[in-house]
Amino acid sequence: MPGKVLMKLGNESLLQLHVRRIKNSKKIDELIVATTTAEEDAAIVSLVDKTKANVYRGSVEDVLDRFYQALQGKGADYVVRLTADCPLIDGSLIDKVIQFTIEHNLDYCSNTLETCYPDGEDIEVFRYSALEKAWNEAKLSSEREHVTPFIWKNSSYRGGALFKSDNFSEGYSYGHLRLTVDEETDFILVDTLISKLGIEKTWLEYAEFLEMNNDIKAINSSITRNEGYSKSIKKEEK
Repeated sequence: MPGKVLMKLGNESLLQLHVRRIKNSKKIDELIVATTTAEEDAAIVSLVDKTKANVYRGSVEDVLDRFYQALQGKGADYVVRLTADCPLIDGSLIDKVIQFTIEHNLDYCSNTLETCYPDGEDIEVFRYSALEKAWNEAKLSSEREHVTPFIWKNSSYRGGALFKSDNFSEGYSYGHLRLTVDEETDFILVDTLISKLGIEKTWLEYAEFLEMNNDIKAINSSITRNEGYSKSIKKEEK
């Protein structure tokens, strides 16, 4: 869905809602929207200015480089990666993953190593040093395009030796649900959720509502999780 982050959900664009819900986090010190230097993304910059978040413009294809360059001079210890197609991201869940990462002295932590949360509540927290190593050493196009594969593929949770890692989970089993916006049916579902429940609910309240309303849940149930990364891998295999 080209231009999807500019589409309106209620009275706000998808990106504005995404940023506003991230700002419910108490543990994020600085929020940077990392967009591209492409001419069409000037509209994103104008929109970000209204949210009072910071913005960085970098590579279109090498998103790993875009992330790395956006952080230069920031003195960051940890980085939180949140993709902008997740308008219902939950600030309190973000804080839980951050706290878990710090308490366990991890190089990388995510609630996506095991799919226990809905697609659209994806949170990754990693040390700046891990990002820098990935920036220096990642070679595959999928590793550059999707930012973190080099880190999690070489992490202890996946049997690697470079990065100490763990999965964050609270025992939920909602990985089959979609609160992200990749396709038109995703947009319809999220728009429906907002019209029914508003924009201030927790991720769990949205998830439980979907479980009780199969007709709404079915709107986007045919879409495969992480299709973008899977397409990148298939392209490399060819």
